[in-house]
Amino acid sequence: MKKYIRERSLKPEFEERMNLLLKDKSDYSNYFQTIQREPRNFIRCNTLKISPEDLLEKLKAKEWKVVQPFKNHPEIMLIESELKPGEIGKSREHLLGYYYVQEIVSMMPILALNLKKEGNFLDLCSAPGSKTTQAAASMSNGGLIIANDSSPGRTRILAANLERMGVSNTVITAEDGILLCRKIMERSKIKFDKILLDAPCSGEGTIRSSRSAAEDWNIKLVESLSRKQKNLIEEAFLALKVDGEMIYSTCTHAPEENEEIVNFLLENYDAEIISINLPIKTRNGITEWKGVKYDESLKNAHRIYPQDNDSEGFFLCKIKKLSDKLKS
Repeated sequence: MKKYIRERSLKPEFEERMNLLLKDKSDYSNYFQTIQREPRNFIRCNTLKISPEDLLEKLKAKEWKVVQPFKNHPEIMLIESELKPGEIGKSREHLLGYYYVQEIVSMMPILALNLKKEGNFLDLCSAPGSKTTQAAASMSNGGLIIANDSSPGRTRILAANLERMGVSNTVITAEDGILLCRKIMERSKIKFDKILLDAPCSGEGTIRSSRSAAEDWNIKLVESLSRKQKNLIEEAFLALKVDGEMIYSTCTHAPEENEEIVNFLLENYDAEIISINLPIKTRNGITEWKGVKYDESLKNAHRIYPQDNDSEGFFLCKIKKLSDKLKS
């Protein structure tokens, strides 16, 4: 049974923008109805501590109804039981680090990066640690992860989650992301094989689970964040090795925070967008917004809308660095 929450009230300007993005009235109606429902309960098995098979047995012993919706990703699990509020986060298995409570769309960047056991990985805006712990599991605690967040308070939560999940290949830093990339380049000359820039954003995709995302939304916030995101992606790209790969992602729908940011990078640096296959439904990135045209290759970016997967909203794009050259 689909549970409905108190109706999300959307600001008229936001509604207008979503109608422009979705174009079809029935599509917008489906979007609006989806964000009124309670989010589904996804978890990710922590393979650093337990196999998906063993975790499934433990959860079924608790009489939880658990589904593994993706054959190639058994670590992704959906809890379909109607549990008490907070029960998933208070279970013994959660406290022991056997799983991480994580929205399905949030798992997509690390799946897309295809991390290897060796190599250096930078998670530039990492707290509270959902993607960092997923990356560590993908790397089997091999290689090196630098997990950064600009907030010391959030890095304390990050550290607690890394410890709970048994992560041992990660160094935590608490620094402004732009300054961190500059310091690494200036002082150590380290460059990264893979980078995740899950950028601070206006959070339009989280309206379903966060009432404040709808209440706090305004176009000035979107524009302000867009400027910061361009600075972040530029510095992150400079810290990437030639032939290295980066995921740029947000939990928002705003083109100013998504395609415009990647387009800025493509206009100024020698980079290309890499096609990726994901286990959930996505839509192509857009190549024009309000009269502004973007690079045609942005069709290979991925937009994730709540109504397509009964999920939250998301955007991600995989970028390859072709050389250190600047475009004139």
